[in-house]
Amino acid sequence: MKRLIAAALLALPLALPLPAAAQPRDLPDFTQIVETQGMAVVNISTTQNRQRRNPQAPQGTPPQAEEDDPFLEFFRRFAPPGQPGPRPPRDPEAQSLGSGFIISPDGYILTNAHVVDAADEINVKTSDKREFKAKVIGTDKRTDVALIKVEATNLPAVRLGDPAKLKVGEWVLAIGSPFGFDNTVTAGIVSAKGRSLPQENFVPFIQTDVAINPGNSGGPLFNLKGEVVGINSQIYSRTGGFMGLSFAIPIDVAMDIQQQLRTAGRVSRGRIGVVIQEVSKELADSFGLKTVGGALVNGVEKGGPAEKAGVKTGDIILKFDGKAVNASSDLPRIVGGTKPGSTVGMQVYREGQLRDVTVTVAEIPDDRVARAERNRGEPKQAAAANRLGLVVSDLSEERKKEGRVTSGVVVDEVRGAPRADIRVGDVITAVTAKGATTELKNAQQFNKLLGELDKSTTLTLRIKRGEANVFATIRGETAGG
Repeated sequence: MKRLIAAALLALPLALPLPAAAQPRDLPDFTQIVETQGMAVVNISTTQNRQRRNPQAPQGTPPQAEEDDPFLEFFRRFAPPGQPGPRPPRDPEAQSLGSGFIISPDGYILTNAHVVDAADEINVKTSDKREFKAKVIGTDKRTDVALIKVEATNLPAVRLGDPAKLKVGEWVLAIGSPFGFDNTVTAGIVSAKGRSLPQENFVPFIQTDVAINPGNSGGPLFNLKGEVVGINSQIYSRTGGFMGLSFAIPIDVAMDIQQQLRTAGRVSRGRIGVVIQEVSKELADSFGLKTVGGALVNGVEKGGPAEKAGVKTGDIILKFDGKAVNASSDLPRIVGGTKPGSTVGMQVYREGQLRDVTVTVAEIPDDRVARAERNRGEPKQAAAANRLGLVVSDLSEERKKEGRVTSGVVVDEVRGAPRADIRVGDVITAVTAKGATTELKNAQQFNKLLGELDKSTTLTLRIKRGEANVFATIRGETAGG
């Protein structure tokens, strides 16, 4: 019997030992972080005097809210679509709640710009129930960072950490005032780093699954050492509440912003005057680029720094000031962090060759707003669709003037399932195939060119859409995928 048991044991598969990093261990204890650092977290409430309602405001917005009202921004970020939000009293005042944290004993506090922007009165309440009136030192809407100050001394201040040392999967902790509940503590892990969000080009967000809700905005994100590594800024939600997707501004970005606000009262950012888009695998193949990466230039500002440096539409920017541009979202951050007036080197890929250019960085004007023209298609003509399923026509002189183009064809109709992001009203200005680019003059030339190309050929169309140029790649019918 003993021999049978021994034989059976030998036949069992041996369990391999887990790596040291994967060995089971106890969950972290956050109590010491809360006790030592929680005292530096504050509750922020603001009051804005409002006399009228903005007819463009989202449903559920308080009737007094104006377009620049931070309370309106609160609802844009957090209110469930189509559901009414809480209404303030009929008195012409709107109140909003947020969080913040003290970064110096003399009363400087970091929070989100949307928490305090346009406030007539800012009230700060500390964890020991003391209350202060605060003044705004400066705000930066592009990064959603604000620096405020209270008149006090010997205040508890947070310790700052290095977001670059954060690892995906690492435990993090948030303290704030969700829905007005002071000093609420939630925890989770880092889900991703360097996230880009729509309309947020200057912040490489830290994504976490820490429970963040309205009122947490502006509060700190701690690592396990009790160091602040980010400012909780946004959530992704279909309901207005936490859904496991929270985003924080890295503290190094915020501290650079607050330093400029403290010393100059404003933030200075660089610009080179290009419109860019992501380089997909299809685009990389079409342009002959061996690796997928960089920022594809689909528009160059006339008279801007990039044009003066010789940058052209269709160039792919691979490096800026010696820093690799791995994705198009990297470029605005790198350029924005470059001191205006600096002359830096830039590496671009053009027609199969690497080129080095030198550009003098300009400055983004204050409150610069990018505007996009509405697309208005020309009247449809009775014409057959080409092999891409597009009905196109020649540009009228009015459309050329309106779109600021000299030639091209306008898309009147898209028939069948679209094979790329092509829309009615788009103006197709050029076709790239087999490494050669053809500028389009009229619809007849475009349709003839398509007919002459083999159906297995991958095409890239250069499209003028509003004020931007967009590249759309259409893979050959035998290319697969």
